[in-house]
Amino acid sequence: MRAGHQGTGPGAITPDGCAVELYSRLRIGPEPDIIAGAVPVGAHILELGCGVGRMTRPLLERGFTITAVDESPDMLERVRGARTICGTIEDLDLGETFDVVMLASFLVHHGDLEVRRGMLRTCARHVAAGGSVLIQREGEDYHSDLPRERVDPSGYTVRIVSSEPVAEGVNTVYAEYEFPDATWTQTFQARPLTKEQFEEALAEAGLKVDRYLTEDRVWVRAVAA
Repeated sequence: MRAGHQGTGPGAITPDGCAVELYSRLRIGPEPDIIAGAVPVGAHILELGCGVGRMTRPLLERGFTITAVDESPDMLERVRGARTICGTIEDLDLGETFDVVMLASFLVHHGDLEVRRGMLRTCARHVAAGGSVLIQREGEDYHSDLPRERVDPSGYTVRIVSSEPVAEGVNTVYAEYEFPDATWTQTFQARPLTKEQFEEALAEAGLKVDRYLTEDRVWVRAVAA
């Protein structure tokens, strides 16, 4: 288990506290359409931190080719239809480039600064000339509008219960996922980033914002600086 991360609930738990069965149940939102609208038709996408393939499946259905990377073999066992690679994002070096590199699930907010830097360097290393990097950021009230909960139309409840400072610039976040037949929890560390801090982190890795894809600036398309 990564330091500062843990999870509880039925089934396998990954090093960052994610429950495999939980992520197999979570409903995908508008993300595939946001991605499809921001990249070339039929692009080859390097999906970093693919998990069980919640995003992979709908992107494959839209005609994209996917290389899916995750550090959890248990997660990758659930992925179908894509080339899969097991390994940590920050250490990845495939010796090839892709039309699109995708870093979703708020991974850019990783609490460990060096891990975050390594992830962004991986993005920059693997994006082809003229290609783009798609990044999902936390919402601007992610750590302040707490506690909050969302009841999904399919019948489960997601609660972000707390976010407490644990080190300089780093918070420990505690989340609950309640289903009719099971409950999971996840504790993880996250580094809140203002728009300016996020753009500085990109610049450090040789990237820059091309445009924000959503009004809330959660989804971003970046390119080589």
